Amino acid sequence: MAENKEKLFDKFPPVSTEEWRAKVETDLKGADFQKKLVWRTNEGFNVQPMYRAEDIKDLKTTDSLPGEYPYIRGTRTDNHWYIRQEITVADCAEANAKAHEILGKGVTSLGFRLKKNVIADGFIATLLNGIKLDATEVNITCCPSCALEAAKALVDYLKANNATETFRGSIGFNPFKRLLKHGIDFPQDVKAVAAELVKTVAEVKNLRVLAVDSAMLSNAGAYIYQELGYALAWGNEWMSMLTDAGIEPDEAGRRIKFDMGISSNYFMEIAKFRAARMLWAQIVKQYAPKCDCACKMNVHATTSEFNQTIYDAYVNLLRSQTESMSAAIAGVDSITVTPFDKQYKTPDDFSERLARNQQLLLKEESHLDRIVDPAGGSYYVETLTVSIANEAWKLFLEVEDNGGFYNQLKAGTVQKAINETCDKRHADVARRKESLLGTNQFPNFNEMAADKIETEGCCGKSCGCSHDENGTAVEALCGTRAASDFEALRLETERSGKRPKVFMLTIGNLAMRIARSQFSSNFFACAGYEIIDNLGFDTVQQGIDAAMEKKADIVVLCSSDDEYATLAPEAFKALDGRAEFVVAGNPACADDLTKEGITQFIHVRSNVLDTLKAFNAKLLK
Repeated sequence: MAENKEKLFDKFPPVSTEEWRAKVETDLKGADFQKKLVWRTNEGFNVQPMYRAEDIKDLKTTDSLPGEYPYIRGTRTDNHWYIRQEITVADCAEANAKAHEILGKGVTSLGFRLKKNVIADGFIATLLNGIKLDATEVNITCCPSCALEAAKALVDYLKANNATETFRGSIGFNPFKRLLKHGIDFPQDVKAVAAELVKTVAEVKNLRVLAVDSAMLSNAGAYIYQELGYALAWGNEWMSMLTDAGIEPDEAGRRIKFDMGISSNYFMEIAKFRAARMLWAQIVKQYAPKCDCACKMNVHATTSEFNQTIYDAYVNLLRSQTESMSAAIAGVDSITVTPFDKQYKTPDDFSERLARNQQLLLKEESHLDRIVDPAGGSYYVETLTVSIANEAWKLFLEVEDNGGFYNQLKAGTVQKAINETCDKRHADVARRKESLLGTNQFPNFNEMAADKIETEGCCGKSCGCSHDENGTAVEALCGTRAASDFEALRLETERSGKRPKVFMLTIGNLAMRIARSQFSSNFFACAGYEIIDNLGFDTVQQGIDAAMEKKADIVVLCSSDDEYATLAPEAFKALDGRAEFVVAGNPACADDLTKEGITQFIHVRSNVLDTLKAFNAKLLK
């Protein structure tokens, strides 16, 4: 077969990178190659428009097989992953009944999120009653102060049911969550509790008890390299603490579980998980474990909440589908798909069913579980993997050089960095540099969402700092979803009882007036305004008369730059202040128009959010 392929290649002359580049530059017709086609990522490196075999010839990432150290191609020789669904537990019997229901619908992993009052004598027996522990992964999340008690109860239950060898799951001890979310340190000795936890579960081989919950960082707006860099530092904090407490590195490595987020950056996320396994294996290796198996990273992946939206919420399904697909291709151990309606209500049976079925589609119809590391060898993905690994490693070293993850949390450094990233991403969404379909791009013009919102504060933004018991301000994560600013704006319009009318005065050059009326319609629809589009007018006065007949609050002149010099002053004068006047575009004559009193222009460089906030302030009085 290889010989046949070589013969086929011989039929075609080789084409060098220089020849490809020359052809591309010819097709660009004088446009700058770097500015036009090279993409600068948020992770700090450039992505080229094409990659070839020569780009990966010196990389070591292709030297190993799946299941081999450093596990870049996966920790297993298959691509089976667990389909996980989260259950909030207020009553153990009710949660058990729900677990049995969803286990019959494709779920293979349960995520029990315990409320504090649930933990009492016999709660584990009630919660796990009748569940086949050899076929189901069980994960328990509870408050950090309850983790040890929950671990003891679970181990006793597993011993009583002879399930210590077959059980697989986790208890998420996450004492750093309070610092991240609330700026308050864990009141107990973290190292002592962690060591006691590991000793408590020693008889249960596949029970992981130390959480690295970098999904929190992802949902707070962190860039991909930040999530990975901090996750590695978080994991290394556990390794350092446990080995200092006398725990063998093999045992320490096997008790850590990574919970990571998945953003919609499809190929970058594939590369992130591959890079994560490689870097984590090298970190654990430095502790000299007796077996390389201790270097295997166990990863649970959860689709993003940061990019979920309330308006056009079904688009969340498209986002989470590509996200879960990238995680599956990357070879994670388990996946939770966040229900599409989580941001405005408690997910119901319908949304939970869709979330389950999204993973079933990947397994039963796309057969992604039958191929290990399908992205391996891709010139693009292999290059991305190394690039992301390099940037994440720089951040990891920076954290270690400054005292480690825990110290950086107590100093607020991690939180500050992610809050700055979140602010930057919100600014990018405001300017449409980062797109959210249905929110800041191509909104559903006539959708109303206020009545479907059941969760209070879904569009709010916290202050970002808290106070510890001594009154000292400690910065905490303040990230809100990327869409929250636009949603608050649109809900303000919706709840005001007044829906401003935006009239498109289309005139002149056919192509330009159509393009600009479409741009302007999408622009103002982001605030929930009523859009009145038109085919075109023969005269400016005809358009102004039609706008006044429709009782327009805003008149947008849509034409070509060349025609604005004469059309805009004429339209502005004819309107005579009866409505807000806007020019669609940023014409060369803008300064001259400003002198005429025309001050409102919308174009691709506009801050959409700030512009619409200003209109709301004027029109919703």
